[in-house]
Amino acid sequence: MRRLRRPLLVAASLALVAPGITRGQDAARAVTGGGILVSGWTGKVDAREEKAGQTVANAKFAAEGNGFRVTTGPAVTYWNPANRAAGDYTVKATFTEPKYMGLNNHPHPYGIVIAGNDLGTEQQSYLYCAAYGNGNFIVRGFGPAPFQLNGGHGEANAAVHKASAAGEPVTQEIAVSVRGDRVDCAVNGTVVASYPASELVTTGRLKSTDGVYGLRFAHNTEAVVTGFTVTRPVTKR
Repeated sequence: MRRLRRPLLVAASLALVAPGITRGQDAARAVTGGGILVSGWTGKVDAREEKAGQTVANAKFAAEGNGFRVTTGPAVTYWNPANRAAGDYTVKATFTEPKYMGLNNHPHPYGIVIAGNDLGTEQQSYLYCAAYGNGNFIVRGFGPAPFQLNGGHGEANAAVHKASAAGEPVTQEIAVSVRGDRVDCAVNGTVVASYPASELVTTGRLKSTDGVYGLRFAHNTEAVVTGFTVTRPVTKR
């Protein structure tokens, strides 16, 4: 029996520690006075957040000036079903994190969503490009299972602004463009990632590059969003 006790204790200890090691992140907290407070908009938290009992009421999406202030809570994607884009287009916005890592102990991303189809359902699909205040960016999506295009922690790029210190402000302009057979993500005016549309529109990823566009925020993050717009090429006659 003595030989069995030590392995069992070690296994039990690893079982308790493993979740923290695997996730490497703080747990999502509920935001006071949360909910979606902008008419026409809706949202959905990630499936793992739902399993933990989180809902969009535990994050806050509110109007601020001509833009929005988003405070999470659980990781959540927001969209207005009326915001749809097809063919060639660019969706962009400026994200200002007033206090870098103000709600967490490590960088969390925020960014632009495109190509949303069946949003809010178990069959949803969309792509997003998001930036961190430490100079990194990620390109990911759901189809409907999560997929990654540039690794689990993304990658660094000199175009992505870095906060001078925790608690200091940092701003990123993020744009996602569909042009012919290419989908580009640009941060602060520089294309940081580009993919063939044929690589994205496939089984387990996107249904189409056409669809709803919106905003994506990781958990325990706050930023003000301004200049959220879609533009399309001017057709010459």
